Amino acid sequence: MLSHLDYGIFQTINHFAISERFLNPLMIFLSEKAEYLFFAGIILYWFYHKSQNRKMVTEAILAACIALALNVLIGHFFYRDRPFVAHHVNWLIPHAKNASFPSDHATAAFVIAVSIWIWKKRDGWLWILLAGGIALSRVWTGVHYPLDVVGGMVIGTGVAFATHSLLLRSTKINRFIDFLIEFYEKIESNLWKKTQLSRKR
Repeated sequence: MLSHLDYGIFQTINHFAISERFLNPLMIFLSEKAEYLFFAGIILYWFYHKSQNRKMVTEAILAACIALALNVLIGHFFYRDRPFVAHHVNWLIPHAKNASFPSDHATAAFVIAVSIWIWKKRDGWLWILLAGGIALSRVWTGVHYPLDVVGGMVIGTGVAFATHSLLLRSTKINRFIDFLIEFYEKIESNLWKKTQLSRKR
């Protein structure tokens, strides 16, 4: 019953690739390239307002690693073919015929977006909106079922909150993260000083 509902919703969304084809370039971009906006955002946060953001970035990366590792396990034990393998679909982007559930793109987008939202509500809503666009585009372009992306959204969101909660409670992990950030900042500071000296010569 659930699989029939899932496929029915998939057909409705995926048919937009025909009925609303003017949006296909946007959906292809969201599906294939928008993840790079998250990479760029993480780098920007790391170097902008460093003292406020570096702990957030570390937490987001840690949560993403955990969430994607969970996806590997789930995909191994609950394997599901891609829509374009099992059905005739409007397939807009090339993709390997690997596990469909859960969606790595949706998981990664939501774990980063929600991790940012936990620390910065205003910024976070924009990232969540982008993550939602990525999730929709994966169905629109024919590479995921709706349940695949919903699963990714749940995993990403859940792991983001669980990681934040764990770090709030564990002083040892927090101290270790602080140590790593301070160690990095010492190296960064020394490199900056050397760069400034070499420019003065």
